Amino acid sequence: MPITTRAAVVESGGAPFTLSDVVLDDPAPHEALVRLVATGLCHTDLGVASGGLPFPLPGVLGHEGAGIVEAVGSAVTGVAPGDHVVLSFTSCGDCRNCHGGHPAYCATWLPLNLIGGRRADGSSTLSRDGEPLGGHFFGQSSFAERALVDERSLVKVDPEVPLESIAPLGCGVQTGVGAVWNVLRPRTGSTIVVLGAGAVGLSAVMAAALTPATTIVAVDRVAERLELAKELGATHTVDAGATGLGEAIAEITGGQGADGVVETTGNVGVLRQGVDALGARGTLVVVGAPPFGTEVALDVNGLLGGKQIVGLTLGDSETQTFIPALVELVKAGRLPLHRLVGTYPFQDIDRAVRDMTEGKTIKPVLTF
Repeated sequence: MPITTRAAVVESGGAPFTLSDVVLDDPAPHEALVRLVATGLCHTDLGVASGGLPFPLPGVLGHEGAGIVEAVGSAVTGVAPGDHVVLSFTSCGDCRNCHGGHPAYCATWLPLNLIGGRRADGSSTLSRDGEPLGGHFFGQSSFAERALVDERSLVKVDPEVPLESIAPLGCGVQTGVGAVWNVLRPRTGSTIVVLGAGAVGLSAVMAAALTPATTIVAVDRVAERLELAKELGATHTVDAGATGLGEAIAEITGGQGADGVVETTGNVGVLRQGVDALGARGTLVVVGAPPFGTEVALDVNGLLGGKQIVGLTLGDSETQTFIPALVELVKAGRLPLHRLVGTYPFQDIDRAVRDMTEGKTIKPVLTF
């Protein structure tokens, strides 16, 4: 039977989140009904809510959910009622990249996660007053007390770990960690530079601290965030408002340049500086996403020293193995996500949005 649940609905581009009763469809064969315990708030949610992407509105966003399975569809085998789960992105499971262990580059990733608002067959998971709503956001739409979740978005996790502490793993944290572990893969003695000390950037700093990299540089304009980066593993910090990046990295590395750079700001001027700060055979990972169509100018001759620029989605993670490993690190205290998180009751979602926008909270987590 369809059930009614409370959700934060965005009525139109630029409108605030409004709490409203919505109706969830019955679970399809490959879906589960999940009672949310917590869900992270991400800049991607705000970008879609602003009308910056063609997601169908009114709709329900949210893509860093964590909760408890209440019911499963007839074909679900990976989880059962009562299981604790972290919710992440979904994928088709059938294309070349899914089969190759790279579901973040699924052939149908955009419509299934970011802009479609419907299941793959075009049906809606959500309605209100008999009218379909945009849903199925990242296979979950977790800004709600309950969500219909695609099976490939579900990751079973250790029930001993509080769900409030691991909700951000579904997107932002695995993105920052994956940039370091899955792309840069630092060798002994490497220099890693992280541009931007927000949730993704600080996750990259924590990840780099768990590798053989010996020099980890955090770059930001906010002194408090740079201090936190030091506490989380950065060996050096650079105040971007006071020092030129290239000059600072040259001084730190003795003129050799960085082996790896993680660009999280979405600012193409910063991206260009990051490329220029790379040493020979260095790699810059593009994580921050400016508006569609944004271009950046590069010095082509400057790339001929073997520099690489790699775009990244969701850490290039295979979620079923990657997220449980991160949960174990959180449980052991080796990935101290609590240093980034501020919790808010679900009904205070607009306050959480303001605090994140104003930089008061690095990673807001809504609790139910």
